[in-house]
Amino acid sequence: MAKRPIFIPTIDSPEFVKTKEIEFKWVPGMAFSQKKKNVQSFHAAAKAQGIEPVLEISTKSQISLGEALSAFNLKVRIPALGQISVEAAFQGSKVFELGGPFKEYYNMTGREIRHDERLRNSGNLLRFNLAEDIWGLEPKTAFYDWLYLTALTQNESLGKQLLAFRGFTDIEFNPNKSINCQAYSAALFVALSKRDRLNEAIASKEAFLGIIANAQKTAQIIQGKLC
Repeated sequence: MAKRPIFIPTIDSPEFVKTKEIEFKWVPGMAFSQKKKNVQSFHAAAKAQGIEPVLEISTKSQISLGEALSAFNLKVRIPALGQISVEAAFQGSKVFELGGPFKEYYNMTGREIRHDERLRNSGNLLRFNLAEDIWGLEPKTAFYDWLYLTALTQNESLGKQLLAFRGFTDIEFNPNKSINCQAYSAALFVALSKRDRLNEAIASKEAFLGIIANAQKTAQIIQGKLC
């Protein structure tokens, strides 16, 4: 058995996205077919808990929409850089203690970038620098989420299709090892869209950071009152 998070966009909750851990039967193995079986098992377990339809967002997705929305495939237009994948924009903007940003990543595939040892051997991550636009590390996931949301607003047909789903998964995402998740970003896009706050959120970096920080603060206050 295994447990993985499913991300559920909300309309009236203090937080934009609720995270629910789902336990399901895990099929061991590294083969592509095995990973797709795990997606099926994961989604069947979510359906049993009343969460459907669910979209897997990764290259392991059962449908082409989920594959197209993988950060490896989804493109974002950055004025100073042109059109590049969300993954390349994110990884190429990292500034570490011992190096970065590694701008050559902007012209590489996601898989090529992931195999570059500099991502693991350059010390602590300090900030992000995307074409001289500087982002800090707080709120957590903000820069990645902003990139992903920006890409979706630039690809309207893909964004509209997301609105039909109740939950989003990424079979490769392990919250014990990673922070950013494309499935969470997709759920955030849906939540902001259904609350009519998407345009406000992407109007500027300051607006986006303010909305996210306020939502986190409100959720923490409510959680504190309940404890």
